[in-house]
Amino acid sequence: MSAPSAERVNNDGIAQRLRAWRDQHLYSLVSSLGRLLKRPFSTLLTVAVMAIALVLPLGLGLALDNVRRLSGTVESSRAISVFLKTEVDAAATAALAERLRQRADIASIIIKTPEQGLAEFRQGSELAAALAMVEGNPLPSVLIVQPGTDDAAVAAALKALPEAELVQHDDLWRQRLDAWLAFGARLIWVIAGLLGLGALLVVGNTVRLDVAAREDEIAVMQQLGATDGFVRRPFLYLGLWYGLAAGGLALGLLALAGVALQPTQSALMTSYGSPFNFHGIEPLLALIVLVGAMFLGWLGAWWAAGHHLRHTRPVEI
Repeated sequence: MSAPSAERVNNDGIAQRLRAWRDQHLYSLVSSLGRLLKRPFSTLLTVAVMAIALVLPLGLGLALDNVRRLSGTVESSRAISVFLKTEVDAAATAALAERLRQRADIASIIIKTPEQGLAEFRQGSELAAALAMVEGNPLPSVLIVQPGTDDAAVAAALKALPEAELVQHDDLWRQRLDAWLAFGARLIWVIAGLLGLGALLVVGNTVRLDVAAREDEIAVMQQLGATDGFVRRPFLYLGLWYGLAAGGLALGLLALAGVALQPTQSALMTSYGSPFNFHGIEPLLALIVLVGAMFLGWLGAWWAAGHHLRHTRPVEI
């Protein structure tokens, strides 16, 4: 046989093995789905338990993310009010504001003149009649500084200004909120780990029962020379189907929960005069959820099938 002919035969053999490998995986994929559809009630129970285990940390994480978004929209709460000395005139105030705008850690500065401050004070205070009796304007110019990065560092730098009489900055609530958000994120990861382990065990136990029901069939396949990978393959696809269905159901439950909460959330934000809208799950995160759920199902099935194969031996015929 010539070299080109030998190479052609070798290529044909590789192609045949690839087709056989593809056909085996397609058969396992379809047959495992058929086994799920043959027992819809038990499949629904397993999928529902997995979905609930997934939706709880997902819902908590989504709520925490929206709280973080909401706290980020309240930019005015980060503003630092710098009350200048009364002898600082309008020109000096404008020059100071322009100099501060050159700092990289300051996002923006708004100048509030004494006239603007007096007008706002008269509108929002019950002492408007008393203020009308005061000659002149006792209020100083005020700089409303929006920090860009480190609020505390910016506040300390503003307090050191010779033109500053008083610097008002109350960021204690934000520090506490950030601490609560960090604690909530850590708590969600702990809950997700525990519930993810629960979902993995649910799938593993379900696949273990399926493996036990097909024990005689598996023994025959082992006698015929089937490898552990061949025996395990349909159960792995079974776990993937469980995970895919559970992930889809979890995303559907999250969407329904968002629809149910939308009216009350809109009414609450409207009462505060905020344009904030509840953000649902992003498409990329939804894809990650589906892939993660499928991985959990695959891992549970791999553990259950592998445990059976490690503790059984082919019977002698």
